[in-house]
Amino acid sequence: MTSNRPYLIRAIYEWLVDNQFTPYLMIDAAVPYVQVPKEYIEDGKIVLNVAPLAIYRLVMDNSYIEFDARFSGKTHHIYVPIKAVLAIYAFENGRGMVFDDEEEGGEDDRDLGPPDGTPPRPKGPPKLKVVK
Repeated sequence: MTSNRPYLIRAIYEWLVDNQFTPYLMIDAAVPYVQVPKEYIEDGKIVLNVAPLAIYRLVMDNSYIEFDARFSGKTHHIYVPIKAVLAIYAFENGRGMVFDDEEEGGEDDRDLGPPDGTPPRPKGPPKLKVVK
């Protein structure tokens, strides 16, 4: 069977956002292919605010989560293999879920890297225009 982790992460994320809580992800920064700002890693982990107003271009796939976020005024592209997600929870009350590596079965390291053939991400802020 495939891992239930990505499905649970997406479900809890939607539940938290629907209830107007701020979803946070705790990430194991030591997992291969994790791309986060190194200066914000503490004890091998990083906690990311993934509220819709805090990030943009969010993609939650079965093997990875990626988005763009600002840290100290500088935009960073964040890439997190699902296996690196240790927890998803609400900032306000801590409700959510912690994941145990031992419950995982059949996950393969080849699924951790960015998908092949992915087009390059555009640089700079998104550009929108009014179409009449």
